[in-house]
Amino acid sequence: MTQWCFGAEVCFMLRKKRRSSADKGETSTTTNKAKKSRSTGRHPKVAVPVVTNESAFTIFLREAGVTLKRGGTSNEIAVDQVVFQKRIEQQIRKSPKYPGVVQEFVTGLESHIEDADSFRNCLLPCVPRLSDGDDSSASSFQESLLRMLLAIELLQTSIINTLLEKLPEFMLDGTGDGGLSIPRMIINQLKWLDRVVDSKELAEKLMELVSVAPVDVARDIITSLPEILEDSQHNDIARELNSLLQTNTQLTVPILDALSSLNLSSSLLTEVRGAVMATLAAVQLEDLPVVVKFILHSVSASDAHEVVNDLRQKLELEQCVLPPVLQASQSRMKSKGATEVTSTPGAGNSITLTLDGIKSAVRFQKTISEAWLKAIESVDEAEDHKVIDLLVLFILHCTNANLSRRGAERVLKLKVRTGLIQETLLQKTFRDYSQVLRGYFPSILSLAQCLLRSHDPCVVPFGGFMYRLSFTVFDSYCQQEVVGSLVTHVCSGVAGEVDMALELLCDLVTEKPTEMALYAVFVKGILDYMDNLTPQQIRRLFHLLSRLAFGQQQQGSHIQDDMHIVIRKQLSSTVPKYKRIGIIGAIRIVGSMGAFRPKVKDTQNEALPQETFRQVTALLELVRSSSESSPEATALFYDELANLISSSTLDPSVQEHISKSVIDDFQNDFVVDVCPEIKGSFPLPVHLMYNLEVLDENSIAINLLPLLAKDIQNKSEQQSQSKKAHKRVSPLCLAPFFRLLRLCEEKQNPGTLENIDGLLGCPLVLTDMGVVEKIESLSKAEREFLCNLLFYTINWFRETVNAFCGQKETEMKMKVMTRLQNITYLQTLLERVLAGTPGFLPPVANFDGDSAEGAILVSSTAPVNKAKKDGTGKKRKAAGKSSLDSSSMHDETTEADDTQQEQPEKEKEKEILHGVSLVSYRQFFRELDVEVLSVLQCGLLSRSLLDSELHTKVQEEVLLGPAELVLLLEDMLRKLEFSLTSAPVKRAPFLKARADKSAGFSHLQQRSAKDIATFCVQLLPALCSHLENCHNHFQTLLTDNNGVMDGPATDVQEQQLMTSCYQLLLRVLNTTFSWSGFSLPGQRSLLKKALGVVAERLKGQSELILEKLVKHSIKYLLNFSGTMPSLSTALCLTRLLSTVSEKGGNPAAFREQTASLVKRFLSQDWVTASGEKERGSKFNETLHTLLSIYLENVDDVLTAVEEIAENQVSELVNASKDEGSSSWPTLNRQTFLVFYKVMMAELEKAVKKIPASKMSDNAETQSEKLLTWNLAVRDFNILVNLVKVFDSRPVLNVCLKYGRLFLESFLKLGMPLLDYSFKKHKGEVHNLLKTFQLSTRQLHHMCGHSKIRQDVSLTNHVPALKKSLEQFLYRVKATLTLNNCQEAFWIGTLKNRNLKGEEILSQRSQDSDDDDDDEEEQGPALSAQAKAEAKISDSEESTKINGVNDVDEEDITEDSE
Repeated sequence: MTQWCFGAEVCFMLRKKRRSSADKGETSTTTNKAKKSRSTGRHPKVAVPVVTNESAFTIFLREAGVTLKRGGTSNEIAVDQVVFQKRIEQQIRKSPKYPGVVQEFVTGLESHIEDADSFRNCLLPCVPRLSDGDDSSASSFQESLLRMLLAIELLQTSIINTLLEKLPEFMLDGTGDGGLSIPRMIINQLKWLDRVVDSKELAEKLMELVSVAPVDVARDIITSLPEILEDSQHNDIARELNSLLQTNTQLTVPILDALSSLNLSSSLLTEVRGAVMATLAAVQLEDLPVVVKFILHSVSASDAHEVVNDLRQKLELEQCVLPPVLQASQSRMKSKGATEVTSTPGAGNSITLTLDGIKSAVRFQKTISEAWLKAIESVDEAEDHKVIDLLVLFILHCTNANLSRRGAERVLKLKVRTGLIQETLLQKTFRDYSQVLRGYFPSILSLAQCLLRSHDPCVVPFGGFMYRLSFTVFDSYCQQEVVGSLVTHVCSGVAGEVDMALELLCDLVTEKPTEMALYAVFVKGILDYMDNLTPQQIRRLFHLLSRLAFGQQQQGSHIQDDMHIVIRKQLSSTVPKYKRIGIIGAIRIVGSMGAFRPKVKDTQNEALPQETFRQVTALLELVRSSSESSPEATALFYDELANLISSSTLDPSVQEHISKSVIDDFQNDFVVDVCPEIKGSFPLPVHLMYNLEVLDENSIAINLLPLLAKDIQNKSEQQSQSKKAHKRVSPLCLAPFFRLLRLCEEKQNPGTLENIDGLLGCPLVLTDMGVVEKIESLSKAEREFLCNLLFYTINWFRETVNAFCGQKETEMKMKVMTRLQNITYLQTLLERVLAGTPGFLPPVANFDGDSAEGAILVSSTAPVNKAKKDGTGKKRKAAGKSSLDSSSMHDETTEADDTQQEQPEKEKEKEILHGVSLVSYRQFFRELDVEVLSVLQCGLLSRSLLDSELHTKVQEEVLLGPAELVLLLEDMLRKLEFSLTSAPVKRAPFLKARADKSAGFSHLQQRSAKDIATFCVQLLPALCSHLENCHNHFQTLLTDNNGVMDGPATDVQEQQLMTSCYQLLLRVLNTTFSWSGFSLPGQRSLLKKALGVVAERLKGQSELILEKLVKHSIKYLLNFSGTMPSLSTALCLTRLLSTVSEKGGNPAAFREQTASLVKRFLSQDWVTASGEKERGSKFNETLHTLLSIYLENVDDVLTAVEEIAENQVSELVNASKDEGSSSWPTLNRQTFLVFYKVMMAELEKAVKKIPASKMSDNAETQSEKLLTWNLAVRDFNILVNLVKVFDSRPVLNVCLKYGRLFLESFLKLGMPLLDYSFKKHKGEVHNLLKTFQLSTRQLHHMCGHSKIRQDVSLTNHVPALKKSLEQFLYRVKATLTLNNCQEAFWIGTLKNRNLKGEEILSQRSQDSDDDDDDEEEQGPALSAQAKAEAKISDSEESTKINGVNDVDEEDITEDSE
């Protein structure tokens, strides 16, 4: 901006015009005598020579009251300037030389200002000259002589010319004494004149000066233009400035300043703004704030979106900062003392000012804030997002103008959820613009909190990344705020929020231990809120605290005492929950104190100090002694110690101390020598079972049954004697202790388990499992003893499989396979025993959770399973509901319908025979490690047992059978769903216990999702092989049974297992490919590898681009469509195809294939292994999903709905009671509700996608939309009239619900189209309204029927539907009025009728009029002829419906949802 000289500014801003009369002014100046001294208090002035040149200029001025001075003294004025101007004008006009005297006056002025000092005096304000005793002759401040003369119109033009001719003489002089610039003073004389006589000429001369003047002078002239020129010249001068802007970038700032102050027309403003926008890429960095401010402040509401979108695209902030390489090199030079090297502080300041301009615009203009949100939201490619997008979102959140904070949060969540704004962009923003972002830290912190608290798991990691970058980039104050906010998240109790916050704190402790040590006290405060944390969260909490307090550098050593106090307090507690916390915390402290310290450079490994070793061993002994009285606490101690050994590297001395005590204790507690007889009295007969070794005198066995019997006896003794409990050997500790033993052995001898491999095949001291057949003859105590024994045995085998699954020897692999077979067999026995032992509570297997939760779960699910088996036909609905909670594929086909059980009197016997589902008991089994899934890679293994002569004696083959495959696949699926599937975070209801979904996944939680996904990709070849084996199995069945699955020789149980395998394999593949992590840039190679594995099964090569891999993978998977054994398996395949197609970036290319495949599935007759048709709630749910997928993928939804409603439904209506549609066997009377609901829902979705009509649409577009709406209304009419045939309550409910939604969509989207197209397409509009009127009439009848039935589920829809029907009525009236056809509209009273068309008597009018004979329609009638046509078409429709409705009402079953 220009800087005015001080004198002119004061004179202009503080000018005061005296409003005294002219006469008074004249009398005060008539005496031109020598002036007296002003006062005795001032020193007398030195005499100044008075001008003696008596030109007309001098005489006129003197007579008017101005005395000219020379030298450094200002001119004096004795009168008010208004009086002076009036006198000069009068003297000139009264002069006999007028008008020649004007030129003479100007010539005198020119001669006077030839002297530089005189010229400067004329530019400076005049000094008031006061008479003695009179202080009112002139104002305190007066303007300059030249400015007073410029106000006289007679002289203005000539004086302006003189000044502009004088200006070039001083252009190069710069600033003179006192900081005065003569060119600037000259320009200031022209500002704010009351009137400019020749504004156009003045503008031209000023622009000529700009073209030749130096930059400083040109900047002053341009900036002053709005204050010099009149409004009439603004448009012309703006065009010239716009042209100048294109040629001279040095004047960008003053030109934009001037343009901002000019009063321009909207068209010219748009033109200028466009020109400015075009030069944005070439503008200087320091000019950027002014350019952006001008663009945003010249925006109108109509073009805001377009301008902001254009500005966003052309604003390249990335080019305003140095590349990271140069920044790094400059920082290195600075560190070496190169103080002359500066970074780009100007760039940071300019960017800050630019963002301030944007902030100012969005704060005061609602349209601009909305336009920014729309511009960012409209970007649909991740590569197109820029740094400015994030910065503007921070600005919008910071200002919160026009509620923009919510909009910023919504857009950021949406972009992060869809993967368009990624962590790389956020990292780039923080890296390059840290100084700028510091001012927006409160908004960044608030956004990070919002994202971390989101229920959408896709956005939570992004919020965590914002926290991490804020801690890394900003100062200590911000770091403290970040840590405080993360601690607040941890204390919130929301699972996803707590997990992410703890993970961030752990990462910050690892990456920035010194900085985090300053805030250790904040983190320690979380210890007061541990009641709400899960065991895995407690592990992480103590991990980070122990790293701070006991780490290698011990930066947070000041909290060590507090940690010890907390641990000892928890360990001494008698409450199991707090004792568990103490054990977990103590083991984590052991891990930090006893951690292995690697060598630094050339030094040797640092040995663990003796004092530290003593503290570690003392702490371990404290934990052991505190937990020995409780088997559950002891087992948790073993498990936690095992987790520590497997996840971290301990000092060799600590590791050796642990291993030595473990081996000795395990042998003493659980291992016995095999002897012919086992002495003792036990509840069940003792036998050695499941031996895989050759027994000799050195053989060992696991002493399970005697230990269990002794443990039960000890429990009863302790309860009866109530004495202090001492350590006892419990079978509960068997599996955890063995896990600890195995991991210690792996650490001591990596790669081999030779020292303990005898435990894999050694027998167990159990009972003969034939006792299961006699379960009914056992007492309750014996049954519970047998249940405990089976649970302990299965968990032992699961731990041995965990231990030895990675062994490479063939013999070991075969033993692992055998143990898997033992597990599946024992599980079938356990199901039968549990069925005969109601109310049994199994022994705990996962010790870091609350066992009470397991008791609640089992006790609540056991009666459901029993009701399912014991129930008669009335309990069919309960069985259906319980089946929804079970993910066991084995029970799916048997839960469909009770009609499959032909002998109800044998149901109890069947329950004992088949047993209960073990789904509810999963948490009572030991967790299988991820490595166990590598067994899936094994197919058929064989070995030869050689006799003494090296001849083959026996050939043993162990095959991974269907039951073992189902066991492994179910476990794998649950692991993948837990690790890879992101479920929304749900807050626990008030006063309701929250089920811990992580129960049974303690080991899995310690692995990242990326590790699990990578492991799954490695298993893909084996999974594909098993998938092909299942396909071949069912292909053989089809071939042997002439194209059907249920042949006479079909093994039902085997087919059920193979069906489960098939379905589980497809679900595993779908869950793997559904992992959201594949969309991250770093995981694209892993995705290509996974797709390559599938694609090469067909093509034999995987080195292809991603799109080709997706295409070949889909082609491979389509080959399995011909052997689907059940509809649910077909749904799994369909979902897998959809998931894979989305990975190619163009899922629409495979829509036709998907629709064709699903149509084939819907046209297929599905039967169970026993030969009966599939049915039941699960079947209906699957059918609903498949039909929805079909209608979502067809090219034309409206045509597909019409085809189903007219063809397949008509076939169903004409079919017999037990038959369905001939072309689509899946459509029958039991599934009609499913089809009807899906068709109504998809029809309503389809009409919502029809584009809204505009008046600017051409005739062809209007015709297309009208045709689409005609088809939609026809479909709707067909579906509504189906209620006359299928009038069950659920069908009516669906019709009322979706009928209202369709009507609302028609009012919102369809009626505007009728407004615009009525005149051009009157016939089509008439037919559409007539058809729609038939539907609304039927809906009205349904409302009446609902009221008569008094069904709450139906009447709930009536008020809203009635309201929409009334809106439709008046909306049609408005359309007709708009098109000057209001006379064609009339309203009558529509009588209430039921579904059959009969009038509802309670609603009959009591009037004696003859209105009963004439039913008037409530709705639009376009003319009398249209009314007649409507009645005719109604009768035709009734005839048509009656024609297809010729079916006995008893044959139409009432469907239920």
